[in-house]
Parts: sequence; C-alpha cells; structure tokens
Amino acid sequence: MKRLAEYLNSGFIEAANALRPKRARTIIVAYVESYDDISFWRTVFDEFENEKFHFKVMLPARGKLTKGKKQAMMNMLGSSVGKNMIACVDSDYDYLMQGATESSRQLINNPYVLHTYAYAIENLKCYSQGLKRICVQSTLNDLEILDFVSFMSLYSKICYPLFVWNILLYRKHDLKTMSIQRFCEIVRLTSFNIDTPEHSLKQLSLRVSHHLTLLEKNMPNLLPEYEALKSEFTQLGIKEEETYFYIQGHHIMDSVVLRMLVPVCRHLRNKRETEIQRYACHHQQYTNELSSYRHSQCDVSIMLQKNTNYKEAPPYKRLQQDIRNLLDSLQLHSLPEDRSK
Repeated sequence: MKRLAEYLNSGFIEAANALRPKRARTIIVAYVESYDDISFWRTVFDEFENEKFHFKVMLPARGKLTKGKKQAMMNMLGSSVGKNMIACVDSDYDYLMQGATESSRQLINNPYVLHTYAYAIENLKCYSQGLKRICVQSTLNDLEILDFVSFMSLYSKICYPLFVWNILLYRKHDLKTMSIQRFCEIVRLTSFNIDTPEHSLKQLSLRVSHHLTLLEKNMPNLLPEYEALKSEFTQLGIKEEETYFYIQGHHIMDSVVLRMLVPVCRHLRNKRETEIQRYACHHQQYTNELSSYRHSQCDVSIMLQKNTNYKEAPPYKRLQQDIRNLLDSLQLHSLPEDRSK
C-alpha cells in the first residue's frame, strides 16, 4: 500500500481543511527548495498569517531526502497544483528568461509558484542598504568606513552591459560563448582595499570593457537584440544600479559582498580595540574590556547569512505583492501592516 504522503496534493489539503473545526486556521502548504530556505520563507509568511490561515513550510521530498528547485516545481505539476499547495523558489534566471524555457514558463505563469525575483535568497541578504547594519551587528562599532549603497550601485552599473549579454546568450541556449560561471568570474572583485575601493571598481571596469568589445566585434548581428533586451529589462523593472540582485547569489555573497565586509569589519574591530587600549585606566581593566568585547562579536559571514535587513529591497516588495494577490484570490487577504491597527 502506498503511503498517504504519495497522494498529497492541493485537493487533499483542501479536503483536510474542510474537516477541521470552523474556527481552525486554513493550512497552505508551501514547498521550498532546501533546509536553508525554510527560515527565509518562514520570515516572509509570518508577516501575512492571521486567525484565518497559516502557511506550513516544508521540503518537497516525499519519503526521500531529495531537495532543490526542480523537486519543488515538480510538486506543482498535474493534480498537485492548487490554492492549498504552493511552491516557493529562487528565481535564478527563470524570471529573466520570460518563458524561453519550460521552468521559466512555470515560474512566470503559475499563480501558485512564488519566487524571489532576485536570483536567489542570497541576493536579498546582500541588499546594500542593510550592509552597514550587518557590520555594526558583527563588530559593535557604528563608525562608517564605506558607502556600501554607492559601491554596490557603481558595481552594478559596471556589470550591467555584460549582464545583458549573458542573459541574451542564455536565452539562445549559448553556454559556450559565456556561461554563468564565466560571467561570474569576470565580475568578481579580485581585490579590495578599504582605503582605495575605487581601484576594485576600476579593475572590474577594465575586464568588463574587454569582454564587451569582444562580444560586439564577434557578434554584431546580435546588437539589435541586445538593445531590445535592455528595453525589455526596463519594462520588467530591472535597473542598472540594482544588477547585483540578478547575478548568481553565491557569487554576489562570496566574491563581492564578503570581499568588502571582511576587511571593513576587521578595520572596525581594530579601531574599537585601539579605543579600549587608549581609555583603559590600567592593564586589568584593558584585559577585561577587551575580553568582553571579543566575546560580544560575531563572525560577519554568519551575520550575513542570518540577515533580514532586506524587507525594503525592490524584489522583496514584488514578492510581497504576489503573496497579497494570492491571498486575495483565496479570499484570505491580510496586509502585513493591518497587524498594527
């Protein structure tokens, strides 16, 4: 006999909800890609739940340890799709493909598939306006060393032309000319110095310009499509200064943002420890204060992973609107701000 889980689909959940007491909250099962995603989507849904319904965030596997976007999306096919069972996934390049692939068509056309709009959750955690707060939380020092918002905006504007080429080639299934991996190698920060951050951007600009020249020289026939895609991106709400939201998430986190945060936090810690040494009245006080300070710190990479300072990020705002639309269609709508009334 097959396990009951084998029959689990939206209709089953709907029927189970009907058997519950009238005052019991309706359950909406939300399948996510991996263990790491559970925390993010739980945070997202917490803003919307009320006395009428709640989301149950789960991995998509049925009796197995299989995870990932493909598995989550598979649970949305056939009889599984419905108002009581949804999939929650990273957008990857699927949103930007706009139907050029099967997974893209599912993502943009299925109202029961919620996606991040940003490439991945990691991109949202790297929201530039929250990066200073991460440094403060990690080092307990509020001194401003770098304008993260301006830096990430400039980084994005430099990357944008090559990013458009990367998407154009990806839509044409041309992974030889420039794969995602190759693109990420080009747009990573090869070095970073807090005293001269502009040097990193200059090196980046030189690499990007070199590859742009090669592409324009070798593929002049694609230039009209390239310009058309830029116009399409504008219609999709993709802004040059926000390109970092749409580049591979682990790359942005590991090869760009942490390349900045680690030396910035090191500098902030050194500043604080120097202050402790300067103002300590005697050696014992210095030792105690230094020990207390060091025990109060947290590794910046851990703080970045746990970061929730992304709720004003444009892609996150779009995700919130999709959830409102979903709840409206289920007549379960409740705005996050309603809780404060």
